[in-house]
Amino acid sequence: MSDLNTAPPQGGPNLHFPILLGAVIALVGANVYLYTQLDSVKDELAAFKQSALTEFGSLKESTSVSTQTARRSLTSLKDELETTRRQAALAVGAARTEANKHAEQLARQLAAEQARQEKVKAELQTELSQVSEAATTVAAKVGEVSTEVGTVKSEVAANKSQLETTIADLHRVTGDLGVQSGLVATNGRELEALKQLGERNYFEFNLAKTKDPQKVGDVMIKLRGADMKRNRYTIELVADDKKVEKKDKNLNEPVQFYVASKARQPYELVVNEIRKNQIVGYLSTPKVQSARK
Repeated sequence: MSDLNTAPPQGGPNLHFPILLGAVIALVGANVYLYTQLDSVKDELAAFKQSALTEFGSLKESTSVSTQTARRSLTSLKDELETTRRQAALAVGAARTEANKHAEQLARQLAAEQARQEKVKAELQTELSQVSEAATTVAAKVGEVSTEVGTVKSEVAANKSQLETTIADLHRVTGDLGVQSGLVATNGRELEALKQLGERNYFEFNLAKTKDPQKVGDVMIKLRGADMKRNRYTIELVADDKKVEKKDKNLNEPVQFYVASKARQPYELVVNEIRKNQIVGYLSTPKVQSARK
């Protein structure tokens, strides 16, 4: 094992110095390179820092703006929400009030309609009661009327039979002009039967002896004399501005005359009763009035 303090052999070439020098140069070169790189890194770091600060500032400003915008939006939304809530509450209140008013109105209408129906019901009941009473009264009267109708029918049948009998008793005679007369009535009952037949017009008269003629139907008659004992009478007839005397005519005799301007069939006058200066009877005229040619 060699001693560390042993000197190198003398007389050989010295190699330590060049190696050391090379090492120092390499070290210096390395330091220069490192220094250069360090400055470059520092510059890059400074640029990066500046860029980062700029971006951070922009980001901070943007964030601040966004935050403020968001805050304002949030505040606006809160205000809008509160307004909406108040409006909704008012709307609900108004709707509730309107609904209450409508419900009250409907309740009043319902009460009024119920009252009206009750009134109508009461009126109907009253009317039904009245109708029922009226129906009872009518039924009673119908019974009475039925009885009366039956009685009237019996009377009509009796009258018809009597009329037929009366008509059968009537007879036709020849008048004072020689013309076959119609049926001649000798009393009031027979004259009524003739009227009911309706074949001619009949005008009753009760003429007293007067100065001037009296109108019967459409002719004028003047009694000139009446003989109760002989049942004869004399009259003067005025028709078509002509006077005709019918003298000494008998009781119930058809006295015939023509009214040329009115009818082709003769007029007939019949006296059924002769009193002192008075005659009672009837004038019979044709139904069809057509002038004679």
